[in-house]
Amino acid sequence: MLDVRKLRLLRELAHRRTIAAVAEALSYTPSAVSQQLTALERETGVPLLERTGRRVTLTAAALTLVEHTETILAALERAAADLATAGAALTGTLRIGAFPTAVRTILSPTLVALSRDHPGLELMVTELDPATAPAALRAETLDVALVQAYDYVPAEPDPALDTEPLLRETIYLAALTGDPLPAHRNAPWILSTPGTLCHTMTVRACQAAGFTPRVRHHADDFSTVLALVAANQGIALVPELGARTPPPNVVLTPLPAHRTTHLAYRRGTATHPAIAAARTALHTSATALSATR
Repeated sequence: MLDVRKLRLLRELAHRRTIAAVAEALSYTPSAVSQQLTALERETGVPLLERTGRRVTLTAAALTLVEHTETILAALERAAADLATAGAALTGTLRIGAFPTAVRTILSPTLVALSRDHPGLELMVTELDPATAPAALRAETLDVALVQAYDYVPAEPDPALDTEPLLRETIYLAALTGDPLPAHRNAPWILSTPGTLCHTMTVRACQAAGFTPRVRHHADDFSTVLALVAANQGIALVPELGARTPPPNVVLTPLPAHRTTHLAYRRGTATHPAIAAARTALHTSATALSATR
């Protein structure tokens, strides 16, 4: 019988690429991860890893086993969800991850509703970049997370996760004039930290308009971004949630581009009472927010 814990390590290696990254994410030592994967190879009787110096890659057999692992882990999550429905009241910890503007606008009323309706549920919030949320869900450091997809940066499907759309926002060009995007090709730009979805979105939107933005500043907080625009320090693209209270001299020009926020959780957990309660509360908050936009 294959060990689920070893299968999970193999699945994480498929996502994270290196044994060191797997060890850090799951609180193992790299040597322990290597030993467990070597033991899994013995149990399966087929090579799973190709080792070249310090680098490892997964064999075709390993990739097939990873596909089966996703199904196995989802089945175990469904079993745990079914057992949890036998409880009379919601208890335990629910770990939620969200990006900053969603914490302020969507998550805050969600927490109020969950605390009121399920006082035995301990709520833990982590503010994080949406790009890191899928890995946190797979590692089980989060139970529910808000993730993003931009028109210019579509999300890659993750076989370990289920997602459902929560909120769709317009992307705005923030400047001191109402000129269209191509007119700002020679202006300095304010972008998020490289590697974030928002940074990639801005670069690709500008490239679609025929130019590459000349970056002067990096800022991740949209209030800071808008303050820099107001100070004539550059141009920026800001999603609707980040542009709710712009400085009076900043002009927001809507673009034919959108950001969609999705609610994400591990496959098999949708019917777990705590996850189901969070899904309901988050959709209620998002609907109420949309009504006031």
